[in-house]
Amino acid sequence: MSQLLQTIEKETGPNPTVSIIWMHGLGADANDFVPMLHELDLAGLPAIRFIFPNADTMPVTVNGGYVMRAWYDIIATDLGRQEDEAGLRASQVKVEALMARENARGIPNERIILAGFSQGCAMTLQTGLRQKTKLAGMLCLSGYVPIAPKAAAEHTPESLATPIFLVHGRMDPVIAIARATASRDLLLDWGYNVEWHEYAMQHSLCQQEVDDISAWLKRIL
Repeated sequence: MSQLLQTIEKETGPNPTVSIIWMHGLGADANDFVPMLHELDLAGLPAIRFIFPNADTMPVTVNGGYVMRAWYDIIATDLGRQEDEAGLRASQVKVEALMARENARGIPNERIILAGFSQGCAMTLQTGLRQKTKLAGMLCLSGYVPIAPKAAAEHTPESLATPIFLVHGRMDPVIAIARATASRDLLLDWGYNVEWHEYAMQHSLCQQEVDDISAWLKRIL
């Protein structure tokens, strides 16, 4: 068994009964979304353990082979043309190992939310769609469904019960909103319950998005 990914953990109260595994984007690290905890309105929610993992480092083709934290390689700027399926699947195993650790700490998959931004969003969907049990939710920010033809065949009946929060910026220059709306439509076609929002922003976050995340967390938890 490979080593667990390094993580930063923050708990909103003693004896958490919910875990949120939140994955950063390409070239960022586990610290990236820790400040979000002070922005979210978590009033009235049960104690949550936020887990921010570090992706491993690897050379990223589209960045000239520069070594950085990445969940998988980006081979071409046209994200859908050549995808690093092996990298996606390897990182999925590592995310599932973190989920298993939460199970061992007394939190079942039904109380685990997978969350992520950009590449982390892709990993949320890569992992969450293939689970044999319902999750508490998938929180998907500024990303897309990776290896979509494989996901069409591999998503599980159990995962259809997992609510999905999918959002994107209309002016995103990194991942075009058309890629996100295509992913939304695929998920709806497959039968998922998708809450969709789009915002007047680029490849980033905005205050309305933070408010919408807070409201969604309160609905599903």
